[in-house]
Order: sequence, then C-alpha cells, then structure tokens
Amino acid sequence: MKLGSKSSLNKQNLSTNKTKERGFFWEARTRILLWYGVLMTSFIGLCVPIFSEIVLYQVDRRVREELVEELEAFEKFVEEQSSSSKPFTRQELKNIFRRFLYLQIPEDDIFIITFLDGEFYRSSPRARPKLLQKNSVLMKQWGKITHKQKGEQKTDDPNLGNILYLVIPIMIDGEVQGTFAIAHTTAGEIREAQQVIFIVAKVLLIGLVLALILAWVASGKVLARLRSLNATARSISELNLNYRIPVQGKGEMGELATTFNRMLDRLQESFGTQKAFINDAGHELRTPIAIIRGHLELMGDDPQEQRETVELAIDELDRMSRIVDDLILLAKSERPDFLQLETIDLDCLTQELYNKATGLADRNWKLDANTIGVMVGDRQRLTQAVMNLSENATQYTTETDTIAIGSAIDRSWVRLWVRDTGIGIAEIDRQKIFERFARASNSRRRSEGSGLGLSIVRAIAQAHGGWVEFISTLGVGSTFTLVLPLDPSQEKLISH
Repeated sequence: MKLGSKSSLNKQNLSTNKTKERGFFWEARTRILLWYGVLMTSFIGLCVPIFSEIVLYQVDRRVREELVEELEAFEKFVEEQSSSSKPFTRQELKNIFRRFLYLQIPEDDIFIITFLDGEFYRSSPRARPKLLQKNSVLMKQWGKITHKQKGEQKTDDPNLGNILYLVIPIMIDGEVQGTFAIAHTTAGEIREAQQVIFIVAKVLLIGLVLALILAWVASGKVLARLRSLNATARSISELNLNYRIPVQGKGEMGELATTFNRMLDRLQESFGTQKAFINDAGHELRTPIAIIRGHLELMGDDPQEQRETVELAIDELDRMSRIVDDLILLAKSERPDFLQLETIDLDCLTQELYNKATGLADRNWKLDANTIGVMVGDRQRLTQAVMNLSENATQYTTETDTIAIGSAIDRSWVRLWVRDTGIGIAEIDRQKIFERFARASNSRRRSEGSGLGLSIVRAIAQAHGGWVEFISTLGVGSTFTLVLPLDPSQEKLISH
C-alpha cells in the first residue's frame, strides 16, 4: 500500500507539473476568454460594415428626399404667385425666380439654380463649387433640357463628393423658357455619416474591452467550483478520500459537484471494501497454507503418516480452491453477462431444489409450499443460491431439526425461501452475516466453508433485480427469503 501511495502521489505531481508546463493559454478561463473575444470581434467586424452601408443608404435617401422637397416648395410657390389661370410670361417667370431665391434659404450643401432661355440666371447661394460654375459642362447641359431629369454626377473632389441633382424645364406657350435645378453635394453628409460610424465603432471597441474584462471576471467566478473540484481531486489519494466539494446551487456546477462527491463516496466504499476483502481473503487463504506447510515440515518417513499428511493437504487445497472459485463468482456477479436468463417453471424448480437439498444432510426436510407459475431468471444461479442457504441451514441445525423449502408468487414478485428450526442468529451477528468471510459467533462448524455463501446469495439476488430478506430468533430458527422479480428486464431494483 505504501508503494502504491507513493506511485499515485508521483503520478499526481507529474500531472500537476504537466499542467503548469502548458502555461497560461491552456487554462479554461483563458480559452473561454479567447473564444469570447474572437466571437465578439467577428461580430463587431461584421456589424460595422453593415451599419456603414445602412447609414450611407439612409444619407443618400435623405438627400434625395430633400431635393424633392425643394422642388415641391418651388411648385407651390409658382402656384401661389400665378395671378390667373393664364400661362405667365417670361417676365413673370423672371420675377418668380428672383422672389423665390430671395425668400428660400437652402440648407448646407444644397444649391438652387435657375436658367432663362438656356442661360444661367441666378442661384442660391451665390457661391458655388467649380462643377456648378456658369460655364461648366453640367450647367450648360441643364440649361438645354426639355424634360425632367434627375441623376448623380460623380467627382474626384473629396471636399465635394458626388452631386445629386433634380432639374425641370419650365414651358411657356409650348416652348422651354426657363429651367429650375436643385443640386446637393454629398461630401458633408458623408463626413457626418463617417463620424457617426467612427463613434459607433469606437464605442463598440470600448464595449469589447469592457466585455472581455467582465467575461474574465465572470468566467473566474463560474470556474471557481471547477478549480475547487480540481484541487480536491489532486488532494485525494488511496489514504485520504474524505474531502468533498461544497454543493452550491442547482445548476450544472452543482450537479457536477454532486456527481463528483457521489463518485468519491463510491470510491471510498470501494477502497474500504477492497481493503477489508484483501485482509479477510489473505487471512482465509493463509490458514490452509499454514496447515499444509506445518504438516509437510513435520512429516516423517512413516507411510501411514505420509498418507494422512497428503490427505490433509489435498483437503486444505480443495478448501482453498472453493474459496478461489467463490471469489471469482463474486467478481463475475457485477458483470452484465453474469446471468443466463431463461423462462423457469416455478413448480418444477421448487421440487428440484427440495430434492437436491435433502441430500445435503440428515435432517427433517419439508416442502412448505410449491407455487404454480413461471419466471425469467438464471436457473443455475438460483439453484446455487438456494443450495447455499440450505447448506448454511444444515450448519446451524441438528438431525432432529426441520429445514423447509418453499416458493410463492406475490403480485409481480417471486419468493423462494429456506426455513430452519435451528439455533438462530444472534442480534450482534445479523448486521454482518452477508459480509464476505463472515460467520456467526455461535456457529458450530467454524472451520468449514469459505464464509462467502451468503455473500454469493445476495449477489445472485441483486443480479436478478431483487434482494434477500431474513428473520431469525435465537433458539427458534431462521428464515432466508429470496425476493425476485418475475422478469428482471421489466422490474427495477427497489432499495431495501
């Protein structure tokens, strides 16, 4: 055990050193933060271009709506200035242009331009960019239009941007006498949109940094229980299984802590059982070995003495073989293929058990009850269990005592029992009789048997999904009952 403990501690230290060698980027907290950062950065990298496109689209639409609003304002003004239903003259058109430009103050980057007879007349504001000067190609084109036009003129000037325009001709007596144009440069609007996009991007980046900091803190709190679990796991060895993780909450971490604690409970129970089992098995096997060794060392040259020694050695070896066979059987009882299930006629099974048991010893054998029905089980294992109970009963009875075997069906359960009128089991022994290598303190034949009979009976019952019940009174006798489901595949084990 000491060597095993040192080995487990060395493995533990090696695992700890490997964890330290992996460094900062192997920690779950850091990896969560990195993944969170990658996802958030990708999200921002995707959102900023989409947001930019949406903002620029909204700017373009608003500019075009402003052009339409200016045109509608001019048309309304013309209607208000017309004194009669007759078409107005060229002079009246000139006065309308002049009064409208005087009264209408356009917003920034908007230019209202008028033409008379194809020539530039006036504009508001008067200062215009180079592309909107009097003799520019675009201005000459507007002065000669004969139908409504709208469009966009691209430029290379970053301070000007593109020019969105809306131009309509004004007809007098069926001829174009004037032109009304509205132009809007986009550089200012785009700069404002870009400033908004830049501010939003900066806010998102600041938010990303704050989110990463909060994610680091939050992940640390979430993973604190994992660190506690890790520390507890590192502190556990075969010699110390008493540590448990405090269970807080009912979420995934709480379930993990509960599952881990239950695993430790099973490990602690398993190690305790293993230790007791090794000690008991060693003691049980050591005795026949010592007997054989002692007789062989003292054996002389007398043939009769040699024959007796050989017979004794063979008997002890047979007992050791039985102990080993029983230990192997108990080990197999936890395997899924331990049982070979088949349909069993209970009437026939009970009769067979009774017939086999009567050959164990000279007792007053009786058949208490013989039920009619079928069950699903392993016939050989059930026979072995009842024979173990019957043989156990013979060790606590005399030739004048009664041993009875019976069976019954209680709803979906089968009851197979062995009853005797022997000396019974003392109260102090009732808690340990199913333990391995346990014997009652009042057993008359303490040297025979492996002490595994009742353990095997319980293992067979549990493998079928059932359990063992027993009632015992000193001086009156004992009754052991196998309680088994009719079909182990359909019934679940009930805790008793």
